[in-house]
Amino acid sequence: MGMSKNVLQMRETLTISLPKELRRGLEKMARAEGVTSSEYVRRAIKADIFRRALRAARRELVPQARARGIYTDEDVFKIVS
Repeated sequence: MGMSKNVLQMRETLTISLPKELRRGLEKMARAEGVTSSEYVRRAIKADIFRRALRAARRELVPQARARGIYTDEDVFKIVS
């Protein structure tokens, strides 16, 4: 039987201090999303880590693509189709 997506994960607590206005903004956005402030922050951190990894991959791969004459989405489509 496969592992469930809802398997409990080990957690660590991180305590941060926020200016009052930033905390209010966090609470407002979390309410709008229907999640806790903690979940909102977790999602924001995950999204930031993903964006940074994507930018790093892009910095590495774009020069390689350019060297092969790949400049546009259409160029990629021609190769993969």
